[in-house]
Amino acid sequence: MLRIETRNTQTPIEHKPSWIKTRATMGPEYRGLQQLVKTENLHTVCQEAGCPNIFECWEDREATFLIGGAQCTRRCDFCQIDTGKPSAYDRDEPRRVADSVLRMALRYATVTGVARDDLDDEGAWLHAETVRAIHEANPETGVEILATDFSGNPEYLDTVFASRPEVFAHNVETVPRLFKRIRPAFRYERSLGVLTRARAAGLVTKSNLILGMGEEPAEVLTALEDLQAAGTDIITITQYLRPSPRHLPVARWVRPEEFLDLEVAAREIGFSGVLAGPLVRSSYRAGRLWAETMRTQGRPIPDALAHLDRAADAPQAVRA
Repeated sequence: MLRIETRNTQTPIEHKPSWIKTRATMGPEYRGLQQLVKTENLHTVCQEAGCPNIFECWEDREATFLIGGAQCTRRCDFCQIDTGKPSAYDRDEPRRVADSVLRMALRYATVTGVARDDLDDEGAWLHAETVRAIHEANPETGVEILATDFSGNPEYLDTVFASRPEVFAHNVETVPRLFKRIRPAFRYERSLGVLTRARAAGLVTKSNLILGMGEEPAEVLTALEDLQAAGTDIITITQYLRPSPRHLPVARWVRPEEFLDLEVAAREIGFSGVLAGPLVRSSYRAGRLWAETMRTQGRPIPDALAHLDRAADAPQAVRA
């Protein structure tokens, strides 16, 4: 790992092109959440990771939470989360996250977790219990779980599926040729299998591809076809932004028009929900994307979540 990071630091941080930008539009919902988070000492991935889409997502009353600690037992060459020995298991975390969702009056919450290969169940109970706790305390809040692969263990996966999140997401992130080098602790086919099992459990499924890490355009289309064949309902496609000199250098800046072409291609391949753009992230406009997917598939949207089914303005992160 140290050898890889040393090699990466030999390439300076790249200058971003002009289209990698977003407008800081601070509406009333955003301002209210900003004040609440500050006064109540709440924590979301949105503000702690400096996400450029925080203004839009908070205006929609959507936010993302990280569970399982601040350190991951795996290392991916694009990810800013530290790798190391995680902190002690916190069984009260689901309640505290659910309470934060309640106090923030969120319409949709995304929960993501670090890999916890050190635990007997790799954190499956923690993921499932957090979904259940949010649903119990916030029946009008949709919940999306963005999970690790749990080493493909059927028992662990089924534990998470049984909590019935609105969306089960597992991100493949890159194309098969680059997968082992960039995500050495994961396996491409295993990740596809996780999505297939989630779909078979009756869940809406979702994944993400990051561009600019050395892939070829034709390989992106192949990965999209693989994901759709595996049973993935929703796909998000984004530009890689290098977190630090220790991380993988940016191979290319994907122009906005290429993202537009990929969105068209993804819909033609058969995805029910698609967002593609330079600043799209996997949890970006997640509630609206879930509602769009439900409509496209002709599936009923529960009355408690009908507020998510509304027409959206053109999202900033996908604009050219």
